[in-house]
Amino acid sequence: MKLPRRKFFHLAAAAAALPAVSRLARAQDYPTRPVRWIVGFAPGGGVDIMARLIGQWLSERLGQPFVIENRPVAGTNITTQVVVSAPPDGYTLLLVNAANAINATFYGNLNFNFLRDIAPVAGIMRVPSVMVVNPSVPAKTIPEFIAYAKANPGKINMASGGIGGPSHVSGELFNMMAGVSMVHVPYRGAGPALVDLLGGQVQVLFNSPPASIEYIKAGALRALAVTTATRAEALPDIPTVGEFVPGYEASQWYGVGVPKDTPTEIVDKLSEEINAGLADAKMKVRLADLGGTVLAGSPADFAKLIADETEKWGNVIRAANIKPE
Repeated sequence: MKLPRRKFFHLAAAAAALPAVSRLARAQDYPTRPVRWIVGFAPGGGVDIMARLIGQWLSERLGQPFVIENRPVAGTNITTQVVVSAPPDGYTLLLVNAANAINATFYGNLNFNFLRDIAPVAGIMRVPSVMVVNPSVPAKTIPEFIAYAKANPGKINMASGGIGGPSHVSGELFNMMAGVSMVHVPYRGAGPALVDLLGGQVQVLFNSPPASIEYIKAGALRALAVTTATRAEALPDIPTVGEFVPGYEASQWYGVGVPKDTPTEIVDKLSEEINAGLADAKMKVRLADLGGTVLAGSPADFAKLIADETEKWGNVIRAANIKPE
């Protein structure tokens, strides 16, 4: 049967449009079953609470459970691999965090390329670190600390929660930008590092405000500065490092990613709903209680943050020659 030319082109155009219509329909119906969210942190901590707040919001808005699957394994690489290998259908999410940007350079043998294999959806929250010193250190400000460190090269021990972790690279970035040479002392976790800081075995630590604030108030530790570009609500009288070391910024940040090739319509739907949650007044208060500020924005905004952070920490890791244990 020979079709008239006009009808042939009409049918061809309709056939070509079917995939797009199908994708749009899937996005409109999404989700039709529970969604699992892979979180590389233990239950009960601040990051887990944050994920559960957003997961509950998404469940209520989209009508399906968003199930938090905690996988607290070192370095977040295993959790990332799980999501990279999952079907790109929107039913497996990853809690993306600063460690993903660090690990892209820190580990040379990963089975994935984070920037290529994970599609950013939306940021959620940014959390500062606070640079704290033992009171025996004769410095009350960042300029005084820099002067003391330069006068005593190799004599200031900087604790961290582990080689290549956020507290380590934050300190190495400070070394580079302030022109000092603190000696890195790695621990197996921030808890033991904090104990030795309190005991005076080490002199400085870049730590989370919730873990440090009571010691700061009691005078057991001295806060010199917070590491974000703006002052922290929890410590409004403490300046930023950047006020004295221009351009310095280091923070923990969290968001959502999905496997590459996840339909754009699904990515956009998730992003829209997450950002609606971040605009909610009650949600803002809950995140502030966890020490964070809202990190709202589009998938493109979150992608730029990840790319910029990957480049920044890659430069630090190479310059400081940081290698895995």
